This record gives sequence, C-alpha cells and structure tokens, in this order.
Amino acid sequence: MADLILVLNAGSSSIKFRGYAIAGREPQLVVRGQIEGLYTDGARFTVKDAMGERSDEHRWPSGSQLDHEGAIRYLGDWLRGHREAHRVAAVGHRVVHGGLKFVEPTLVTPEVIEELAELSPLAPLHQPHNLAPMRVMAALRPDLPQVACFDTAFHRTQPAVAQAFALPHAITTRGVQRYGFHGLSYEYIAGVLPSVAPQAARGRTVVAHLGNGASMCAMQDGRSVASTMGFTALDGLPMGTRCGNLDPGVILYLIDELEMDTATIGDMLYKHSGLLGVSGVSSDMRVLLASEEPHARFAIELFTYWIGRELGTLAAALGGLDALVFTAGIGEHAAPIRERVCRHAAWLGLEFDPAANEAGGPRISVQRSRVSAWVVPTDEELLIARQTMAVTGMGLA
Repeated sequence: MADLILVLNAGSSSIKFRGYAIAGREPQLVVRGQIEGLYTDGARFTVKDAMGERSDEHRWPSGSQLDHEGAIRYLGDWLRGHREAHRVAAVGHRVVHGGLKFVEPTLVTPEVIEELAELSPLAPLHQPHNLAPMRVMAALRPDLPQVACFDTAFHRTQPAVAQAFALPHAITTRGVQRYGFHGLSYEYIAGVLPSVAPQAARGRTVVAHLGNGASMCAMQDGRSVASTMGFTALDGLPMGTRCGNLDPGVILYLIDELEMDTATIGDMLYKHSGLLGVSGVSSDMRVLLASEEPHARFAIELFTYWIGRELGTLAAALGGLDALVFTAGIGEHAAPIRERVCRHAAWLGLEFDPAANEAGGPRISVQRSRVSAWVVPTDEELLIARQTMAVTGMGLA
C-alpha cells in the first residue's frame, strides 16, 4: 500500500483537494477534486483522475447543509472506499497568512493552530477557513501529520524597506507591515523557471499571478524583492471582487460621510469591488472579455492599466527588467489580457509575439526582445505536497 499526501485548500464555501502518491522523491498526482456549496442548500462533490477525467460525483439532497467537518468526513470515507491502494499518510494545507513567525512549512500542533487563528484579522476571508480542516483532522486523526504551508513565507526575503509602512514605530512593532501573498505560486514558478527560461530565472523577473486573486512579484535570482500585495490580500491590483490599491482616505470618507461601519466597508472591499464592482457584470474575466457592455470593457482597461503601472514600479525596485512571466487562471488562459499588458510594456523593451501568444507560449516575446515574456503554469498544490514530504520526511527511505 502506497502512502498518499492529501493537499487541502479550504475556502469559506469549498474545499479543493488533491491526492499525491509517494513514488521515490517526487509526489505523483493520482486524484483531484472539490467539495463546493458548503453551508448552502445542496453541496456537490466532484472527483477527477490525474488526467482530468471525471471519475465520481455526489450531490447532497436539497434541504441539507454541509459544513467543513462533514466535508472532511465524507472525503476521508471516499478515499478509504475508492483509493484502496493508498493510505493517507500526511495532509498539507494551504494557509494564506503566516505572519512574522511562520516563514517556512510547519508541522501542525494545537498551539500552531491557535497562533495562526490570531492572524485571522489579517486575512478574514481566508485564514479561518484554511484552519477549519486542520481542527477537524486533528480531532478525527490526531496521529496523522499535518503541515501548514504559507502564502506569505516566500516574501520574507524582501528588504526591510520593501516590507515597511511609513507609520509610527509603535504600530509597526505590532506586525503592521507589508507581507505579500500568493507566495506558494511564486515559489513554484521560481523552482521551474530555470528549466523553462534560465536567463529569466537568474535575472530580474516580474511574475504576474493573475486570477480571481491577482498580484505581482519582483524576483531577483528567484528570490522575492517586492510585491504588489501588502498587509492584507486587498492591496495591489484590482481583482475579481477585491478593490486593490485604495487611498486610506477613502475609508475615512466612507466612515465619516456615508456613515458606513467597518463590517459593511469590509464586505464591499472584499466581495463587491474589483472587476465585479467596476463592471457591474461579473468577476469572471472570460465573461468580461465576451461582453459588449461599456463598463465591462472599462473594467478590463482598469485591470490591465494597473498591471502595467505596477510593472513599472516593480521594475524600478529591481533596477531594470529582464523578463515578465504570466501565471494563474487569467495569466495562463486569457491571451487578450497578456497582449494588452505586453504592448503596454513596450517602453521597457518588450517586443511582443502575437502568434506565440495565441498559441499559449511558453515564450510570447520575439527572440530579439531585450525583455522576454513567458507563460508558465503554476502548481501550488504540487509545491505543498513537496513541502509536506520534506517536513514529514516522507519519500526519503
């Protein structure tokens, strides 16, 4: 019976999972899926094999509601009944915020869970839900090793000036600083880039993680130098439903003039802004690209404008630019967005290749271009599986 690493990425209403068999030193994907619709009427469980072919599905009856505990119990039962050749030997969790203390993958203990829970105000839409399966697993299988892998850890190599706000020291010492996020994605890209684009891996590269959550990271020799996200995952680029860069004075105005409370403001900034708020149509870039609505087109323009503008600031932080890398859902699949960004970056020396872009890359700049552009798929779950292996010592025998 082969050992299986279960990777969990839990949100407020869904749990995405992957199962990796341990074959030597490299995890091998054998199953993937998700349970969606938690806490709503009629949740749904879907499973695909390693090739992406659907292999099973289950729907809960109307009138029933599934919580995180019920979802984890069902997943455990399904794995025992359908993956008889594998034994779940460890669980790796994506955790959005590691704060100042957690700068590398960490074995989960009750004390670690409570320390991570204290960071929930810094990532209220993610942190509590990331931790929910940990608590369930700890209660159901206290003997099962769990590893927390952090989206903030990769950015701790940034210089102090890139992490600091110009706030009073007493506030800074409470941990109010720039953390950066999507670090698991950036770390994965940094790991595969040497085999895809060796010069980009060694040089001054900006990676654009463009999805429903979007950010950009400046890397030098594969290490984070600066990023667009800051204290929370609200900062930086406009996203699917999040606002991105915002003058703090806007918050004061909303409180003083519109008499909005913090809960209402938070709900608006996290769930009703970004592409959805600007367009009034959708948070899905595919829908916006297909739409003729003027507000949808403007939302796209705003999104690509800020990518281009942030690219300039990150190039300045690097002292120049050698390569631009697109990744994540929009970055990997939305050729029109890549084209707009690359054409806006012509001033940096990027010469765009339309045919290569339509083909999906990996290189989407012409060979003579001083700044190269690439499309590199990310795989955060595989990185989590690798980190879980390393922390638990699996695969070393």
